[in-house]
Amino acid sequence: MLLTADLYDQRGEDLQSVPLQFLNLGGRARFSGPIRTVTCFEDNALVKSVLSTPAAGAVLVVDGGGSMNSALMGDMIAELAVQNGWAGVVINGAIRDRVAIGTMPLGVKALGSNPRKSSKDGVGVTDAVVEFAGVTFTPGRTIYCDEDGILVER
Repeated sequence: MLLTADLYDQRGEDLQSVPLQFLNLGGRARFSGPIRTVTCFEDNALVKSVLSTPAAGAVLVVDGGGSMNSALMGDMIAELAVQNGWAGVVINGAIRDRVAIGTMPLGVKALGSNPRKSSKDGVGVTDAVVEFAGVTFTPGRTIYCDEDGILVER
């Protein structure tokens, strides 16, 4: 995979750059793939449901509204993602079990961590266009992530 800085130099007009400063929390800092989405707020039931399905290298973008009140993914859900072939997860919110997740062959970007569990009511939406930080994440388009940040196809 090209580094995001080089990719932006080549294709800047075709890409959106995410200005929000995500932390690299997974075992892979560089990952890319077709976007799938979940929108939820302090409820990770849909995150678990989607990451329990085969992905063939997709990246799940989770819009948790930027909430840091509870984690939207922990080590057990991250392990499901690994088992099902996900390239990575980008969470506009928090994770937990960050030490364990940091050893997994999975790209994970999130705003931070919180040991508190989220609710599990299944409230939210899957595979819809998501927008945060002024960037539009459209299912099926490609997302590129590395140590410098995140780029998304327009």
